[in-house]
Amino acid sequence: MKVLVADDDYVSRLVAKAAVEQSGHECIVAADGDAAWELFQLHRPEVVVTDLKMPGLDGLALCRAIRATEKNSYTYLVLVTSHGSQDDVLAGLEAGADDYVTKPLDPFTLHTRLLVALRVTSLHTDLARYRTALAEQARRDPLTKLHNRLKLSEDIERLQNSSERYGQDYSVALCDVDNFKSYNDLYGHPAGDAALQAVADTLASHARTSDGVYRYGGEEFLLVLHNQTMSGARMAVERARAAVQAMGILHSGRPLGVLTLSAGISAYSSGHRASTEQLLKEADVALYAAKAAGRNTVAEAETASADLHR
Repeated sequence: MKVLVADDDYVSRLVAKAAVEQSGHECIVAADGDAAWELFQLHRPEVVVTDLKMPGLDGLALCRAIRATEKNSYTYLVLVTSHGSQDDVLAGLEAGADDYVTKPLDPFTLHTRLLVALRVTSLHTDLARYRTALAEQARRDPLTKLHNRLKLSEDIERLQNSSERYGQDYSVALCDVDNFKSYNDLYGHPAGDAALQAVADTLASHARTSDGVYRYGGEEFLLVLHNQTMSGARMAVERARAAVQAMGILHSGRPLGVLTLSAGISAYSSGHRASTEQLLKEADVALYAAKAAGRNTVAEAETASADLHR
């Protein structure tokens, strides 16, 4: 572990540093609270052993500052008091400290605190890893492994805010696998699942790293194309549509005999500063138009103005 020791007393710092290093941990020292706070932000140690009273930030203020910055990490805080009074201990715990030791500092006592700190910080590290994994799992479609609508709502809100602030274009394309119900009826749901996975892989492989590909629901997928005007989006989606057709997944219920894709596109631009809800509605209407036109085609939202094609 990395341990930060903050104490304005030189001898106390030496004793604490020696005890930390003899316990097999890396030690960083600070002579006052302000220096300790800077070192904490720079090194992010797992443990902080801080004196209660010292120049700059005192031990209580340092504990509160550290706790205020923590999100997915946890720092074990040990408060060092001169007398171990009940008031000092209670104030330290209320400020966020996990434990306390008294002066003069006993190396063995500090060693035992570090053993506890190692267990606690390891547990918090594991919990943070599990939380991250669960958060990612909640934002993934289990079948296609694409991001789902929860992740879409988060991503598109950030993109919309950025586009409004910096005047950047972006486009959305709502894609639907043509006659998918009849495909399931003809070949069964396992084959349908495999087909959706193949379509998802193809869409993802034809997207730029800056773009987003999401499972929108059922056999629908949504492409979010960053910094793309309508004309640029049209070319990108046409390539994706052709790639799906080129997979050659047999579908005897289609005129071409293979699985195909239809898509509707809408775009945000300086001439069409629509909300995300409006863009999605426009893309949905355009998709309906593509279906009505015979499927296996890409349609643009009718609200698109001429400047979308520049």
